[in-house]
Order: sequence, then C-alpha cells, then structure tokens
Amino acid sequence: MKPSLKLLAALYPFGAGAMGVNLFFASLIGSWLGWRVLTPWEAAAGGLVIGLPATYAFACHIVRLMKQAEDP
Repeated sequence: MKPSLKLLAALYPFGAGAMGVNLFFASLIGSWLGWRVLTPWEAAAGGLVIGLPATYAFACHIVRLMKQAEDP
C-alpha cells in the first residue's frame, strides 16, 4: 500500500534533515580518503534530494506497521 501525501509531507522534513546530516558526516569520513568536505549548505541541499526516496521508503514501512497493527 502506498503512503498518503499527508504522511509523506509530515515525515519529509525529518527525512531530509537526517539525510543532510548523514551526508555531511559521510563527507567528513571521506576526507580521510582525501576527498573534500561538503559545506553545510551543500549537505543540506543534498539532503533535500536524497531525503525524497528515504522518506518514501520510511513512510512505506510505517504504513506496513499500521496495517499490521490493525490486523488481528
């Protein structure tokens, strides 16, 4: 079952924020390999993009849990 737009809209700020933070810290770890560190603005912009599929996947998981809780 697909999640509703209302659920996606409610979860998206959290998903985008989490992905932005994860992207920033991943770039810090990547600096050990000689890669450049992303600025916080670049990480936030990347989080907005990467947050879309992550939020959709998490919302699908929430819908499955809600359905499981409703079934006896």
